[in-house]
Amino acid sequence: MRKLLLVASSLALSVAAFSAMAGNTEKLAAQAHVSMAQARAIALKTSPGKIVKEELEKESGGSGLRYSFDISAGGVVHEIGVDARDGKVLENSIDDGKD
Repeated sequence: MRKLLLVASSLALSVAAFSAMAGNTEKLAAQAHVSMAQARAIALKTSPGKIVKEELEKESGGSGLRYSFDISAGGVVHEIGVDARDGKVLENSIDDGKD
């Protein structure tokens, strides 16, 4: 019974954390002038490959709101940052996996 309670509590906390993150992403998306689909196209034009991770985040540089993509090609992962307000490429680097 104690294990079941612990598992249920952990699950509830995970759901709450995910809901909070989803709400934050929606707020950020409302501030973006470039859609995720448009940013994906820009990122893939910059570094063709397969997108393995994508997110919308607040970060320094550009307008302060950017899409970040990890794109895998030929065994190398490139990190491409696209400004969410004007679509400019803010970053094009090889991801060393240290962050």
